[in-house]
Amino acid sequence: MAEQLGLNLPSRTALGRDAFFVAPSNALALAMIDTWPAWASGKLVLTGPKGAGKTHLVHVWAAVAEATIIAAHDLEEADIPALAQNHIAVEDVPAIAGNERAETALFHLHNLTLAEGHTLLLTGTPAVAHWGLRLPDLMSRLQGTTAAALEAPDDALLSALLVKLLADRQLTPKPALISYLLGRMDRSFAAAIDLVARLDAASLARKKPITVKLAAAVLDKDTPDA
Repeated sequence: MAEQLGLNLPSRTALGRDAFFVAPSNALALAMIDTWPAWASGKLVLTGPKGAGKTHLVHVWAAVAEATIIAAHDLEEADIPALAQNHIAVEDVPAIAGNERAETALFHLHNLTLAEGHTLLLTGTPAVAHWGLRLPDLMSRLQGTTAAALEAPDDALLSALLVKLLADRQLTPKPALISYLLGRMDRSFAAAIDLVARLDAASLARKKPITVKLAAAVLDKDTPDA
């Protein structure tokens, strides 16, 4: 795989089914998505750390179900009856914890969507019990929802994620670079996302391809000529 200099182009994240890398850490969540529309009570919760693939799976499902996707913090101003006329995914539900209007909107969306015979997909980082929602009726309904967790990545998945994140930025890394990054980086999805962003920025700033030498400078928080 050839070295490539970063291009100052918009990063486009590939969110199709073919771009989702299946591993033991996410296989159960993907399997649950694939059981739609036979979800228990017409709803499903996806949990897992930042960058684990929750949003990717939401888009995979939405493409199949022709569903609407909305961020939880946008519910406060949304037309809830209109949203309930379709399958709906609500992302990052814990973000509205303590927001009475948004929690009430989600409660009504939950009830109306299911009453209309549509399905509901919700996401959040921790388990539902730790979402911090204060509306008791909403919390009880969500705690009774089937949940699938995406776990922390193994080496194979983290490698695939690094390659994908770089490819989303029009970058083609050498295998040696991926091996080096795996041995030095924090082992989480969030760390991979942050590291690729910093590598791309350093590449653009230096007008140099992303090499092991440049990666070492970024990881050491140094900026020598690389």
